[in-house]
Amino acid sequence: MDESTFYYWLVVAWMILAAATFVLLFFITAPYGRFTRNGWGPRMSARWGWILMETPVLITFLVLYLLSDRRANPVSILLLAFWMAHYIHRSFAYPFRLRSSRPSITVAVIAMGAVFNVGNGYLNGRYLFTLGPELQSSWFLDPRFIIGACLFWLGYGLNQYSDQVLISLRSDGETGYKIPRGGAYRYVSCPNYLGEMVEWAGWALMCWNLGALAFFVWTVANLAPRAFRTHRWYRSQFPDYPPERKALLPFIL
Repeated sequence: MDESTFYYWLVVAWMILAAATFVLLFFITAPYGRFTRNGWGPRMSARWGWILMETPVLITFLVLYLLSDRRANPVSILLLAFWMAHYIHRSFAYPFRLRSSRPSITVAVIAMGAVFNVGNGYLNGRYLFTLGPELQSSWFLDPRFIIGACLFWLGYGLNQYSDQVLISLRSDGETGYKIPRGGAYRYVSCPNYLGEMVEWAGWALMCWNLGALAFFVWTVANLAPRAFRTHRWYRSQFPDYPPERKALLPFIL
């Protein structure tokens, strides 16, 4: 089996696994953050957990770029910059913005996340930099790239702003939860998750390949069930929770 065939079947398997995960997560909530609970093994601080979980995808994607023959290609350089902007923040900046250092993420979640991230880095980086057709500068004028880039940065900004609202609810060392307000929290309980979905929908449109689409599908499969579970949690914990606020999609869902 050559690598192109292996890649194709890996994407197919990745999509099937995403669908199964989507269903499973409506019944089992991943044990991290507010949903950390006993019975899932040892825990560590969220700060170091995020670093260990997210760094592998940054390294994988960068190594695949450096090993390719497309290092001077303008499209490759720009897509690398987009990817690195997200993952440098997620791997290093975001963890050190967190106010709590309590053990709130299990080693099992970190391990599963790291394995997923290596696979995801391979599926995206290998196709863009080696297996797929080499995109030329004319791609920058394609509506798919232009709309995708706008969605990417719109989602990136929404995700970052919404994360900051959550982080700002706590003082250093504080561990309790409060109702987030302002920004897109006026409309939904989890605009940070919505932002990430919009961001990777933009990525899928910009890259226009199955690996990028698989990443978007996985993002929805992972975050949509958690958004609904978080919405129910807020309603159960806070009697004064805004009744008009939806879980994920403003005015809809």
